[in-house]
Amino acid sequence: MSTTHMLPTGYRVHSRAQETADTVTVTLTPTTAVPKTPVLPGQFMMLYAHGVGEVAISVSDAPRGDLGVLVHTVRSVGAVSRALHDTPVGAVVGVRGPFGHGWNLYPGGRDLVVVAGGVGLAPLRPVIGSVLAERDRFRRVTVIVGARSPSNILFGAELAAWQAREDLDVELTIDQPVSGWTGAVGFVTESLHRINIDPARTTALLCGPEPMMRFSARVLLDRGVPATDIQVSLERNMQCGVGVCGHCQLGELLLCRDGPVVDFATAEPLLRVPEL
Repeated sequence: MSTTHMLPTGYRVHSRAQETADTVTVTLTPTTAVPKTPVLPGQFMMLYAHGVGEVAISVSDAPRGDLGVLVHTVRSVGAVSRALHDTPVGAVVGVRGPFGHGWNLYPGGRDLVVVAGGVGLAPLRPVIGSVLAERDRFRRVTVIVGARSPSNILFGAELAAWQAREDLDVELTIDQPVSGWTGAVGFVTESLHRINIDPARTTALLCGPEPMMRFSARVLLDRGVPATDIQVSLERNMQCGVGVCGHCQLGELLLCRDGPVVDFATAEPLLRVPEL
């Protein structure tokens, strides 16, 4: 266990991009030398707002693939995330990590179905970047992004660039129709019913609200995709990040250590238990 796992390292806010009314993407650079620890899509860091507290936030990009530059997308939903959301350029936050297991994109040669709901697109953004960097490793790649309304959609310019590619199928869908919206309307599960799926050669990656992931996984299962080929990113109360304190326990799992990404064969029986 390195000191980066237990002691926060100072990172300066290098830039901020306001994504929606309550969500910002920040680029962080270390104030001191950091080890070249790999940072993988799907892993998370513990971000510390001075005097307020610490919270787990997934990486939404790691341009260097290590701790040298970190990108996080933070939605303001509580005291700590609000403080991080409001941190100005030039200020310093604390960072511990990376923690957990990320998305598994191996073996190659398969179809990918990526389903994101709301801010769940953030942990999947670096996956799509990795896939596009090695596009020849994969067959058909489909990205489905759901949001309550157009104003809640993250990474608008990047999504437009993805939609313009001929080697990527991207569908944006919103929950309710609004004036001026020309995309799909409905839940991501409806999009999943429409797309072509070769179940024996499909890997599915799901991130968003837990009910969205459960219902999306059910559609994929009904279409013949094995539960072991469906990956979900689960959230609980991450605190220590190293599987010691037990706050993020889900059944026999400690999600900071055994997750946050697990396959649905592991997750499904646990998510059926209301007390968990």
